[in-house]
Amino acid sequence: MGFDLLPILMRGMWLTVQLTLVSAGFALLIAVVAGVGRLAPWRPVRFLATVYVEVFRGTSILVQMFWFFFALPLFGITLTPFTAGVAALALNMGAYGAEIVRGAIVSVPKGQIEASIALNMSPSLRMIRVVLPQAFVLMLPPFGNLIVELLKATALVSLITLPDMTFRGVSLQQTTGRTLEIFTWLLILYFALAYPLTRFVRWVEKRASAFRGA
Repeated sequence: MGFDLLPILMRGMWLTVQLTLVSAGFALLIAVVAGVGRLAPWRPVRFLATVYVEVFRGTSILVQMFWFFFALPLFGITLTPFTAGVAALALNMGAYGAEIVRGAIVSVPKGQIEASIALNMSPSLRMIRVVLPQAFVLMLPPFGNLIVELLKATALVSLITLPDMTFRGVSLQQTTGRTLEIFTWLLILYFALAYPLTRFVRWVEKRASAFRGA
């Protein structure tokens, strides 16, 4: 089964976890800002948010990562492999997340919004106290899927020299030739990371739904 390979792959596992957590945090923040921006009453804000979403959804995340790592230095901006990887992952997943946020906000019943208007709430207060809390529950399932996709996409950072699990697995395969054992372990390790994440999101979703119904 190749248990002797596991310690080497596990050393890359921690980097994969770091990339996932940091990128997910930035991606969620970007998604909320861009998603709300797409519904803003100001046309320039809507335009900028739309351009961002369409560009990052319409281009390859791998090319984006290469651009941050290899092309930006031509403009005098040099990023570390970790920073370039986080930037590409966060901006790409944030663009998809922005559409989740926008869709969830639009799905909030109009009666709730009309009631908050009747209470003379400002648009910002209305968004914070009425719209986003209800939209949050609707966002959870697709956001959970998005974070799992982000976890799997971290494997791409191996192509910009970051020694994550995939990088270490490929290096081992090239030096030992034990292809089946190495990539079987990689499948198991990625699943071991993704499954608890999926269960946690479902737990949060149930808690949020129960709180909303209380």
